[in-house]
Amino acid sequence: MQLIAMVVASPNPVRNEKILAIDLPMIDLSADRSEVGKLIVRACEEYGFFKVINHGVPEGVIAEMEQESVNFFEKPLAEKQRAGPANPFGYGCKNIGFNGDMGEVEFLLLHTNPLSIAQRSKSISNDPSKFGSAMNNYIRAVRELACEILDLMAEGLWVRDPSYFSKMIRDVENDSFFRINHYPSCCNNNTTRVGFGEHSDPQILTILRSNDVGGLQISPDHGVWIPVAPDSAAFCVNVGDVLQAMTNGRFVSVRHRALSYSSQSRMSMAYFGAPALQARVSAPPEMVTTNRPSLYKPFTWAEYKATAYSLSLGDNRLDLFINCKDDDHKKLLD
Repeated sequence: MQLIAMVVASPNPVRNEKILAIDLPMIDLSADRSEVGKLIVRACEEYGFFKVINHGVPEGVIAEMEQESVNFFEKPLAEKQRAGPANPFGYGCKNIGFNGDMGEVEFLLLHTNPLSIAQRSKSISNDPSKFGSAMNNYIRAVRELACEILDLMAEGLWVRDPSYFSKMIRDVENDSFFRINHYPSCCNNNTTRVGFGEHSDPQILTILRSNDVGGLQISPDHGVWIPVAPDSAAFCVNVGDVLQAMTNGRFVSVRHRALSYSSQSRMSMAYFGAPALQARVSAPPEMVTTNRPSLYKPFTWAEYKATAYSLSLGDNRLDLFINCKDDDHKKLLD
């Protein structure tokens, strides 16, 4: 992907596409724990996506991180470029691919390691300690939320070790990322542009929130897009490729994209929970049965990450790790 210094307009991506307006799962984490686990499992099997409320992330922590993000993107381009180029971390403004997944977005991509944050903050903010503190506080809160959700998933799937999934991102060597996206406004409300093209997230789990501007869409079924309404009280949660593999294909790594069609700019903040580079990814024994044999070859996160970033944005990377492509396996993936 080529780094460019300015946003480039993209073709209209939505002609002749089916848009399905439905209410996506909204899960109250303060409800009965066993029921919450069941609801999360159902949402992940059907959509690979849901929203959570009563999530426990303090409003002040959210507001501080959002304000720091706004402060950065309001800077003149020359100042923002001091935090780049993104290689892969730092500031970037990208034109993403061809063949239908072209897009435009400016972003900050940062590793969640506190030492990395401290170093990067020096080129991001005039007050590095303030920016670093806001980000570390936010990362701690959303990581804890991600771990709680992963534990609820394990319980809902009757996995014997409830920390089977969450221990991957609790590992001090975890390779988790944090990305702040800024999608420019559209001057013409009749124009729809791609902000970030169709893709799935390669990591375990994504915890995302945005300002009150729409644009996120998910596609649980090929060719059908469901708009995700913005909600300041909720976090969006989506299943990543690694979690699909760790649930032996029961959970869906949902394909999604971001469109830009508003007279207001859209900003989103996404935490991508990932294992340590040498962590071995495989399904727990409870997920593998005679009727549902192991779908994927075990792999390390380093192996999968290298594969993911060597392919095009919209490619289905997990297909390269399928154990067997016979009819029985294909039926399980359908």
